[in-house]
Amino acid sequence: MPTYTEQKFRKFKESYFRLLTRKNLEDKSHYNGIFQRYLYPVITAEHIPLEWRYDLNPQTNPWLMERIGVNATMNSGAIKWKGKYLMVVRVEGNDRKSFFAIAESPNGIDNFRFWEYPIRLPDTDPTETNVYDMRLTAHEDGWIYGIFCSESLDPDAAPGDLSSAIAKAGIVRTKDLKNWERLPNLISKSQQRNVVLHPEFVNGKYALYTRPQDSFIDAGNGGGIGWALIDDMTHAEVKEETIINHRHYHTIKEVKNGEGPHPVKTTKGWLHLAHGVRACAAGLRYVLYLYMTSLEDPTRIIAEPGGYLLAPIDGERIGDVSNVLFSNGWIADEDGTVYIYYASSDTRMHVATSTIDRLTDYCLHTPVDGLRSAASVENICKLIESNKIVTGETKQIYL
Repeated sequence: MPTYTEQKFRKFKESYFRLLTRKNLEDKSHYNGIFQRYLYPVITAEHIPLEWRYDLNPQTNPWLMERIGVNATMNSGAIKWKGKYLMVVRVEGNDRKSFFAIAESPNGIDNFRFWEYPIRLPDTDPTETNVYDMRLTAHEDGWIYGIFCSESLDPDAAPGDLSSAIAKAGIVRTKDLKNWERLPNLISKSQQRNVVLHPEFVNGKYALYTRPQDSFIDAGNGGGIGWALIDDMTHAEVKEETIINHRHYHTIKEVKNGEGPHPVKTTKGWLHLAHGVRACAAGLRYVLYLYMTSLEDPTRIIAEPGGYLLAPIDGERIGDVSNVLFSNGWIADEDGTVYIYYASSDTRMHVATSTIDRLTDYCLHTPVDGLRSAASVENICKLIESNKIVTGETKQIYL
């Protein structure tokens, strides 16, 4: 009977650990002054521990076959915890079922390693088929909350229709990222797939960023990113919802938009990262954009640069669902560095770094979307005119 040798297994493990310990490098080929991309994805399906995928006993697995396949690692929440950079990764198996697992890095850009076991969520809903895209919020009440999509087959689907689904916002909380308490799902009149908890109380209540949808896929009458105040997270219910960031025709967010991770508090306002979706000949295109809201009134937008911050480039365009960037996790470090964790094409996780100062400058000084071609040209002409006052000596730099 064929069997793998100790030497072959050693080489197999060495290859895996070379991947885990590979140093990530700045991508110098793409520069815009706003953020820094890195050459290598930070988490891929190949980063999943060997013990999760292979039976390592040569007696029961003489060919060293992969027993449990992993298709993708994507859409990860993020948090700084005890000096380490953690992602709650959405891991999708070859069977299409997703689950959550924590990967930890000492520096936020490479050397991510998964904890020994994936997260065992309390299994409280027998109709729940799939869970994914957890947003993490360390709230001022002392709990770390995770809000994620809980997907089930639509009970009203026509006979034989095995694609129609319904989405609910599942809620868990923890104080150590190991023991998770499952709370009742969010009660809402509409389907909710992108729900994010604001990190502070607002008027003594919990605040949620929502994305009301008429159906699982289509936003329908859902106008954009919503805002709702909640009395009790242990029995969360959306009673009143206000749209604070609207969709617009012929923009990056004409089809859908949704809050990414929870906003970051800065001296000039709340800094928000969101995704926008538009239609194109190739299907739906997902990009990431920023906006800012007032410290005094988090529902009031004070800045929103026109266009996207991040869009898929090069190999990021290719994957299970091509032409997509998605983020539901970032970390603002004590020194002002911001680590933006984003998935490309529903396949792998990347990181881009920036700073609070750069991102707020970008928000406050980039022209808004004028919603018409003529307005876009005017913005360029204004920039050209303002650059005419640059001294001749400075102009020579560009010659």
